[in-house]
Amino acid sequence: MPLNIDWQQILLHWMNLAILTGGLYILLYKPVKGFIAKREEHYRQLDEQAAQKLAEAERVHAEYQAKLDGADEEIHQARAKAQQAIQQSTEDQLAQAKEQARQIVAHAQTEAEQSRERVLRESQRELRKLAAQATKKLAFQADPFDQFLDLAEEGEEYEE
Repeated sequence: MPLNIDWQQILLHWMNLAILTGGLYILLYKPVKGFIAKREEHYRQLDEQAAQKLAEAERVHAEYQAKLDGADEEIHQARAKAQQAIQQSTEDQLAQAKEQARQIVAHAQTEAEQSRERVLRESQRELRKLAAQATKKLAFQADPFDQFLDLAEEGEEYEE
């Protein structure tokens, strides 16, 4: 053997290497590979659960958004109804106010007409009375002293 190579030693080293590799494969590689596979499975399940929860959250969000949109529409309709009711109430009150104003004006016109007629009657009566007094004075032009005495008895003032 020229280089001091012993084929038997090489073969034993190769066998030791194969046994060591097989033992390490059985003792370390398989358990590590199983651990990694379990870990991958665990994280895959977590990812699936997260995806399911995300889908559920999106579905719930969509439901709540639909409910909010429905509530917004209901609020809009309620607001429109309230505005219509307010407008109708305002129109009713305005109509009542106009009717009351018309009644007040009609009543005031009636009272004014009655007052005018009463004033006319009183003024006609007063004119008749004055005309009668004037006629009486002209017809009975008596002595001013007698007139004074007559007026004093009646309680009126003397006019000349």
